[in-house]
Amino acid sequence: MDFAQRTIDLARRNVAEGGRPFATVIVKDGEILAESANKVAQTNDPTAHAEILAVREACTKLGTEHLTGTTIYVLAHPCPMCLGSLYYCSPDAVVFLTTRDAYEPYYVDDRKYFELSTFYDEFAKDWDERRLPLRYEPREDAVEVYRSWQERNDG
Repeated sequence: MDFAQRTIDLARRNVAEGGRPFATVIVKDGEILAESANKVAQTNDPTAHAEILAVREACTKLGTEHLTGTTIYVLAHPCPMCLGSLYYCSPDAVVFLTTRDAYEPYYVDDRKYFELSTFYDEFAKDWDERRLPLRYEPREDAVEVYRSWQERNDG
């Protein structure tokens, strides 16, 4: 099976049904383990990106948060949220089929703090220099939660 073409076909069908032009196919041992198109428009859930939905499905099927032994096909280079999830689940490889620069003339996302041309740069900035207003209110009790976790998990 041509998994790259399957990814393109999922995205194309999603656009035809009123969704956004993104899709993900996760492959393990030559078979599709999980797949999804982007469902943000359909669900009003800003986290319902194709990568996130497919990773959730695959991890649930495998009973683990790790996707070692898989190859993940994505239509476009992942956004920072999805890229973070892909790092976290540790697949053997991620294959993307188009770049942000290639699709940018055809796709606009009008979020308050999100612009395709600057979004990746935002993550490299210190927290207090980002466009998204972040306020740090340190609490020692917050750190205590992690001490408790460490104790429960044998250090």
